[in-house]
Amino acid sequence: MSFGVIDRRLLVVVGSGGVGKTTLAAALGLESARRGANTLVMTFDPSLRLKDALGVGEAARERPVRVEAGVAGRLDVALLDAKRTFDHLIESYAPDDAAAERIQGNRFYRDLSGSLAGILEYMAVERLFEVSRDGSYDRIILDTPPTRQALDFLEAPDRMVQFLDSGAIRLALNPWWERGGGIRRAPMRLAAKGVEGLLDRIIGLGLVRDILEFFRAFGPLYGGFRERAAEVRVLLRDPQTLFLLVSGPGPDRIPDTLFFARKLLEAGHRLGPLVVNQVHPRVGPLPAASTSEGLALFRFLGERDHRGLAELRRLLGSVGRMAAMPLEPAPPTDLTSLGALGRALLDQLA
Repeated sequence: MSFGVIDRRLLVVVGSGGVGKTTLAAALGLESARRGANTLVMTFDPSLRLKDALGVGEAARERPVRVEAGVAGRLDVALLDAKRTFDHLIESYAPDDAAAERIQGNRFYRDLSGSLAGILEYMAVERLFEVSRDGSYDRIILDTPPTRQALDFLEAPDRMVQFLDSGAIRLALNPWWERGGGIRRAPMRLAAKGVEGLLDRIIGLGLVRDILEFFRAFGPLYGGFRERAAEVRVLLRDPQTLFLLVSGPGPDRIPDTLFFARKLLEAGHRLGPLVVNQVHPRVGPLPAASTSEGLALFRFLGERDHRGLAELRRLLGSVGRMAAMPLEPAPPTDLTSLGALGRALLDQLA
């Protein structure tokens, strides 16, 4: 079951877009299961490429789906659907069915809960909490979206706690809204304060009512959301959590890679090896008489990628080790090729 230097219960695969994070996460998940660990591969990447890489369908949005890979351990795959996750949380944690119906029937929740800024990251936090607490898996491998959204996910527990402690929540829960006829009469009370016209012009009083009703209906759930966010914050900094940073080759990728590494270390996360993926091989000097533009371009890309590798090694210094995965003629399209990729990566990290 050993996984070498990345042998942790939670592996978070991060990096910029287009560097093969999803494929590497799937390959590591398959190899983890082959070595006997019950493994869950989760993706919060909105592109959901993981379902194609491991051959699972839409059912993985609802629950973890087993991949029949003929390996010693269990391999499950889960895809995040923010709206469905939010619905599930409300149904699970609302005090009763009436409270759940009140929230889910609210127009603000119904129209915006799947598209509010940050909602994907918040739901990712909740989903990670659920599967980690469940204890059904020896290893969880988390495939994240590109750099900016991945950073949003890492910051989501802190932002959620700050939001739930904010003055906006305290204002929405203030008994003042219920005095004198309830929330439906709030516009008249706001008018007395001289702000009705402003609110109506900016966002509409109907929406104000819906938002207030949503926050108040959601009130009994705030404590649980805050507690779970705080636990995920601890989990992401736990010794059994490791971040695997994936980069593309070439000098142009260096600034983004170093930026992400610095952000992870500053936040107190444990940074594992850097994986530079899809590295072009070096080609020897071309014959003087060669007129092949394609071969000349391939040689240029190989030299460019290896210059980038050398510069990254120099800049990283003693921060961590590095693995360079070669560019394959074709991306893995089945479990056999995914397994070979996972073994090749672990061999480099042995």
